Amino acid sequence: MSAFVVVDTKIKNNHAYEEYKKLAKPIAEKYGGVYRARGGSMEVRETTLWTPTRVVIIEFPDLQSARAFLDSKEYAQVKPLRQNNADCTLFILDGM
Repeated sequence: MSAFVVVDTKIKNNHAYEEYKKLAKPIAEKYGGVYRARGGSMEVRETTLWTPTRVVIIEFPDLQSARAFLDSKEYAQVKPLRQNNADCTLFILDGM
C-alpha cells in the first residue's frame, strides 16, 4: 500500500531552496519516492484549517519506505537546508 510524504512549504530563500530540491530528489528516489506534485498551481477551495502555500507530494511504495527516506542519514544532511530556508508542515499519509 502506497504512502505519501506531503509538505506545504513557504520558501524564505529561493536560491538555497533550489539547492535543497536538487539534493533531496535523488535521495527520495533511492527510497522509491516518486514526485506526484511539486509546487504546481493550486485551486484552493476551502481554508477552514489552513491555507496551503506550496504543496509537494511524494509517493512511496509503503509507509516503511517513506519513513526510511525521512529518517535516512542522507536526508539528515540535506534537511537543514529546507528547515533553514523555508517554513514547512510535513506529514506522511498512508495510502489506500
